[in-house]
Amino acid sequence: MYMSELVSAISTGIVAFTATNIDDILILLLFFSQVNSTFTRRQIIAGQYLGFTALVIASLPGLFGGLVLPPNWIGLLGLIPIAIGISSLVNQEEDSSNEAAAETEQLEDRTFASFISPQTYSVAAITIANGSDNISVYIPLFASTDLGSFLVIIAVFFLLIGVWCYSAYKLTHQTGIADILTQYGNYLVPFVLMALGTFIVLKSDALNPIKLLASCLCLGILVKEDNNS
Repeated sequence: MYMSELVSAISTGIVAFTATNIDDILILLLFFSQVNSTFTRRQIIAGQYLGFTALVIASLPGLFGGLVLPPNWIGLLGLIPIAIGISSLVNQEEDSSNEAAAETEQLEDRTFASFISPQTYSVAAITIANGSDNISVYIPLFASTDLGSFLVIIAVFFLLIGVWCYSAYKLTHQTGIADILTQYGNYLVPFVLMALGTFIVLKSDALNPIKLLASCLCLGILVKEDNNS
């Protein structure tokens, strides 16, 4: 792999992970705030890795499809994160309240697993339940990369999980920073998702910029009509 390809894969991995896991910081803040009362740090970290691994496995069809489908067709899958970003932007307040309620309900409804602690399983289950946007983004992303870039991106993903857990743990001791992240973090996600989808489409030459802009306008209209109905 050339140095330029390595740098591109690393930067793509960082952007993709950040775009799909900003909301996970909020969940991790909730978990780490309960350390020594409900969870241990080890259980939270193990559960986060376990749940994220399941999301990556669920996204592998994108990689296998990328070995068969023409690159231009694969590039059109980049419209998926763009659509998610537009939908999140249009329905931001409603989605935020619904996600908060769902996360609270999932946290309270813990189940047991025979091979790991129930607390670890709870963290993993919530990570998976909160990962629909991860799969929607990772499938087209994996489909647009070769095997070497895929391995680099996965390595970046798993490295950043550790960074996410460490950051969330430290943020539990910084109330002011946690409040800012909670207030503004969700507003950044739609724009990062749309930028990532644009990168996937343009990288594969699936659409030229004019057609991509027209597609985004159509997606925006469809999302608004669906929201109004």
